[in-house]
Order: sequence, then C-alpha cells, then structure tokens
Amino acid sequence: MSACYGLVGYLIKYRTKKMRKCRKEEEEVKAPPEFQAPPTVIMFPRQQEISSKGLRRQKRDWVIPPVNVPENSRGPFPQMLVSIRSDQDRNISIRYSITGVGADQPPNEVFSIDPVAGKMFVTKPLDRERRSSYHLRAHAVNMNGERVESPIDLYIYVIDMNDNRPEFKNQVYNGSVDEGSKPGTFVMHLAAFDHDDNTTANGMVRYRILSQTPHSPIPNMFTINSETGDIVTVAAGLDREKVSQYSIIVQATDMEGNLNFGLSNTATAIISVTDINDNPPELTSRTFSGEVPENRINVAVANLTVIDRDQPRSPNWNAVYRIISGDPIGHFTIITDPHTNDGMVTVVKPVDFEQNRAFMLTVVVNNQAPLASGIQSSLQSTSGVTISVVDINEPPFFPTNPKSIRFEEGVPAGTSLTTFSASDPDRFMQQSIRYSKLADPAEWLSINTTNGQIVTTATLDRESIYVKNNIYEATFLAVDNGSPMASGTGTLQIYLIDVNDNAPSLLPRESQICERINRNAGINITAADSDTDPNVGPFVFELPTFPASIRRNWTVSRLNGDYARLSLRIQYLKPGVYEVPVIVSDSGNPPLSNRSIIKVKVCPCDENGDCTLVGAVAAAGLGTGAIIAILICIIILLILLCLFVVWMKRREKERQTKQLLIDPEDDVRDNILKYDEEGGGEEDQDYDLSQLQQPDSLEHIISKPLGVRRVDERPIIPESQYPIRPAVPHPGDIGDFINEGLRAADNDPTAPPYDSLLVFDYEGSGSTAGSVSSLNSSSTGDQDYDYLNDWGPRFKKLADMYGGGEDD
Repeated sequence: MSACYGLVGYLIKYRTKKMRKCRKEEEEVKAPPEFQAPPTVIMFPRQQEISSKGLRRQKRDWVIPPVNVPENSRGPFPQMLVSIRSDQDRNISIRYSITGVGADQPPNEVFSIDPVAGKMFVTKPLDRERRSSYHLRAHAVNMNGERVESPIDLYIYVIDMNDNRPEFKNQVYNGSVDEGSKPGTFVMHLAAFDHDDNTTANGMVRYRILSQTPHSPIPNMFTINSETGDIVTVAAGLDREKVSQYSIIVQATDMEGNLNFGLSNTATAIISVTDINDNPPELTSRTFSGEVPENRINVAVANLTVIDRDQPRSPNWNAVYRIISGDPIGHFTIITDPHTNDGMVTVVKPVDFEQNRAFMLTVVVNNQAPLASGIQSSLQSTSGVTISVVDINEPPFFPTNPKSIRFEEGVPAGTSLTTFSASDPDRFMQQSIRYSKLADPAEWLSINTTNGQIVTTATLDRESIYVKNNIYEATFLAVDNGSPMASGTGTLQIYLIDVNDNAPSLLPRESQICERINRNAGINITAADSDTDPNVGPFVFELPTFPASIRRNWTVSRLNGDYARLSLRIQYLKPGVYEVPVIVSDSGNPPLSNRSIIKVKVCPCDENGDCTLVGAVAAAGLGTGAIIAILICIIILLILLCLFVVWMKRREKERQTKQLLIDPEDDVRDNILKYDEEGGGEEDQDYDLSQLQQPDSLEHIISKPLGVRRVDERPIIPESQYPIRPAVPHPGDIGDFINEGLRAADNDPTAPPYDSLLVFDYEGSGSTAGSVSSLNSSSTGDQDYDYLNDWGPRFKKLADMYGGGEDD
C-alpha cells in the first residue's frame, strides 16, 4: 500500500485512477496497523548549495506527493500521517510547524505536528461531505526562530467512503398517464441524491421498482430507467374505468445498484390514470314520452337519462343532446342538467293543439369532447321521444288588431261604423263569444254584445282632445264561455277626415301702435284655425265696411297666407284704446269667416317706436289734467297722514304729563298699605261653624226676617223677583261702604259661590276692624250702577262698564 501511495504522489496526472485502485486494494486486504509500512517522510527540497565556485541554484529533484486520509477512520487518534524533515537537522536543532485551515485556522486542531520530530498527525475522524481536502504549509525554523527552509505546501485529500444513503426530495411523487396509452409512454421522473462522491461507486445511484398496487391488469405495468429514474409504461391495457390510480414503490441504491454493499432508500410514486373519451354516452331507454300544454313555453315536458362511464363532470362525460327529426319548426330544445347529465326536453316556441296534437322526436346524444380515436359510437345513443299536446281553452283573438277605419268628422250618433268581431282558436270546442267596451275615452261608441257591430253614440269631432294625430282609439273585450273563460282585447282606430267646421280666429287680441303713421309701424296679426289642410290657409284678411271710420283710419295688408299687418291709414290718430274689427276667412269649401275684435292702444312713442309712460296712460283714456289731479290728491293724502301721526304722538305725551284730579297722597296706586291690627288673639277662634252647614229644610230659613237668611246653594224653590239694589250715595267712610255691600250680598241668595265652603274668622273684640264677610257678589237681575259715576275719575271705567255712562 505504501508503494501505491508513493506512485500516486509522483504521478499526479494519474492520481484519480491510481487512488481508485489503491482503495480497491485496501478493501481487499486490510493489514493490521503494526504490519503496515512506516509513513512517508517528506523532505524540504534543497534549493541552494555553497561551493568554492560560489552560490548556485540546484534543480528540484522531486515532487511532494499529496496525503490521502480515509474519512470516518476509527483511530486510534492522534494518527500519524507523514514525517517532515529538513536535511539541516544534522547540524542544528530544527523546530517544525504547520499553518492553514485545519491547523491554526478554523476548524482548528484537526492536524498537529511534533515540533521536534516533525511528525504530522490527524487528531479526529474526517468527513469528506463536510470538507474533501485541506491545504497546509509546513515550516522549519532554528531555535532562534529564524527560517532555515522555505515553507512547503501539503495537500491532504479525504478519501470517500460509502457512508450516505441516497435521499429522495419527496417521499411521495405524483404523476399521470392517459388511459389506453401505448407501451413505452413516459409517465414521470424520480431522482435521488447521494452525498457521497459521484465519481466513485459510493455516489452512483441506480433505481428499480419494488412493487405495484394494484396488479391489474398485470403486476408489471410500468418500468423505470435504472440510471435516469424515468418511469414508462411497459404493457397496454390502462383503463381508468377499471383502475384509476397506481401506487409504485421505487428503490434507489448506491454502489451502482449493488444490493450487497450499497445503501438504499425508497419513495412512492402515485400514478393517476387520466380519462379519455373512450365510453360514448348511452340513453337508458329506446323511447321516452311526455306532454305539453299548448301555448306554454319554457317548461320541461320530458326527461332523458343517459349512462356514461367516463369521469363525471368532465368534457368526456358531459352529454350534448340534439333533436335530429320530428321538430322542423324548432318548438323544442334539450337542456343538459350539469349535475345529473339528464336531458330536459323544453318548449321554446308555443305549440298549437289545433295544428299538432303530438310530436315524434328523434334524439341523439354525444359527449362535449369528441370520442377518442378508434372508439365507435353505439346504437344506444339514439332514442325516440313522443310529446303529446294538451288542449286548453285559448282566448279569442281579433284577426286584425288594431283595426283601422276612415270616416269624416261630424258623423252623427247612431251611425254604424264597422263590425269588430273576434275568432276563437279552439276549433274543436263549440263556444260563443260576447263583446264589451273596455276603453272609450270620449264615450262616442257602443258595441253589440253578440256580433261586435260598432255604432256611434255621439258626434265624432276631429278637434276633440281625445283625438291624436287625427286618430281616435277605442279598446274592446271579447270573452268566450269556455272553462275557464278566456278573453282577448282588440283596438279600433278611427281616422277622422277633417271637414271645414271651425272658423279662423285672429291673434293677438290686444296690441299697441304709435299715434303717428310710420312705415315700419304696424301690428302683425295671424290667423289660427282648428281645422287642417285644405280647410285652413291661405287666409283672407279684410276690414268691414261698417262703420266707415274703420276703413278711414285703418288699413290691413296681407304678408303671406297666414299673416297680415294692421296699420294706420291717416297721419295722426288721437291716443286712446280703439276696437278694430277684422274679418278673416279660410280656404275651405265652402270657406268660413270670422269677425274678430283687436283692441289697439294708440299712444305717443319714443324714438324706438315704444309707447312712453305718459303716452300709455293717455292711451288708457286719461288726459293730462286728470293725471295731474290724481298726483295732487295722492300728495295731499300723504301730508294728512303725516299730520295725523304727529297729533297722536303729541296727545299721548300730554296724557302722560297731566295731573291727577285727586290729591297724590290719597292715590293708592303704587303704594304699600300697612295693616298693624293683630286681632284679639284666642278670642278670634270663638265662632259658630253651624252657619256653614247645609240645613235639611228651608222652612226655618225662609221664616227668618230679611237680611238674616244666608245659604251656600241656590234654593230649590222658584226664585222670586228680588228688588233692584238701590243706588247708594258715595259713602264718607269705607267701612260703611263695605257694610252696605255685605248686607246687599247677604240679601241676595243668587250671589256666588253656591256650593263652596266659606270660612269667616272673627277678629276679636280687641280689633278695630269689623267683621268681614264675602265682598264678591253678582246679580242676575237689572241693577243700578249709576252711583259709580260719583266716585271720581279713577272709577270712570268701571262706571262706563256697569252704569252705562253718560250716554245712557
């Protein structure tokens, strides 16, 4: 083995081939360490030599071989690799060292060297997959650290060993192949990666199929290329309808597929068999049937079912139905249900029982995708469909709708216009039709209920608001007596021919003109006629011969067939409003004329030909003096109004500053009245409450003398006429006045309150104030309040309200 390493070192260009041979020898013969040859000694090359002739360069006589170290070595460690020596170690003491990655650079301390003996060791197992080679430099120095040799390069190669299994990127791979594919059809590709050296058998992977599930139709439907990993079909017979998916176990083995020495790994390949249209659709029955009501559309009348073994809801499975015979007009179509693949025969054009009582359809079904090559369509893809038409009661219809007729306007009531009758489409039913009016805006028509004859009930007028573009429309209803009853509507259009029954009229009705003749001044007038051609223009405009002043003052000239101009004939016309009659005639046969009055304001005009303000007023019939008088009256009214306002403000000011008629000290307005009498203390509580109770009878009350009786409720007995309260002179003392009022109130049973509780507190004997009773009284009879006039100006308002005042 040492000889082999030496040979490889000296023959670098044959290194790879020799290394493989050496590893093979190592595998065949593994000698124990104690019997192995001693490690190679690497000498520093001699570069200079001193002689009597001086310094000269000596040619290098060898090449330093690389050091090969197998990975994953089991040791023992440190394990000696090579010995490095300098030929100067005989004379001086030499110290050896190494530098580089693996020595003094990360990863550190993978390699070490004995500084004295120069032996280089590897300190741990190497991994080629992490690092496949190392580049170190060996140094030789003397004891003083001085370099005695030039550094030499050491190359250490890690020899690969088969320590990695092939690895698949995925554990499961998915592929597909069409059913019915021929042998040799590519299916899918698998690849495994081995981290070992792919230039050696350790990294050379080979593939094979271990198993196939299911085995139908044969166990070996697929094969795999051992080197590339391509899976292809081997045999024919792939049928998705029988087997839709295969599961294949693929094994990858290194050492070029050697099962004894190689390492293996497996992966699963899922192969889906894709569908092709190799199964035509088959109708489940040779005949189908259905029925359809007449005059109905967009309804399904029959359901066709089909069987297709291809993949559901794919173009190879989706059914397409066609009607190939029995429906020349195209009453039916077949719609495919996307979920069930059934064909729904649908009516798209209404059918008529009176024309076709049944339909015999021939239907063919195909797939959305064409059939695969070599597949023949079966006879079961064609069937017959019988559709029966159900008769229903159809509504009557008017053959001509709308129906148009022409008549001259002015047709009198009772005129027969036409017969507007309907037809019953149900020829096989004996039914009668009745007519009625549905819409008649002007109420001009009537219809016979049995035969549909139209008769006028009023005069037809083309100028009516219900006539549009000379056409009057009415709608009628026809109802049969079927079960259920059906009805139809029809429209009658009456074209009214115009007759000359409307005289023309003039526009405008009012206008104005300047008082002096002007060639550009005039009133443009036009004629309006409700009739139409040829009973309208051109119109004839003329002035009447009577009165004679019309033609003397005015003239009318025709501008065109519809317009004329009214202007002054004389040089000057007094301002005012004039009624000018104009006769206008149309072109009818016979023509109609109309006398129209135009109110013309004649007024002074400015330079633009427009009436001035004064002129407009003058034209209204007022002279200059009248206008001035009106303006003066307006100014006088404004002055009087201002004087009245000033007088009212002055009078109000005097009323506020006028002195009162009484002494200001006696005036109680805005004064505070003070009452200091406290009363008699506990003696005030001595009062009789029996006076406040309602007696059971009125006999004892009535028997009491006048002035003593007092009740809180209106007596039940009929009221007698009470004497009118006498006028009381102005009292000198307010106390006497109150007593007199109290006595009058007590004598008046009608004074309110009638049903309220009255409490009278006696002030006591110690108080100077007398007994106070209710001062509120009212009277239902005639009372004399004239005495209030004697109380002074402060009671004048009250005296006016109750006493009648001085006017009485």
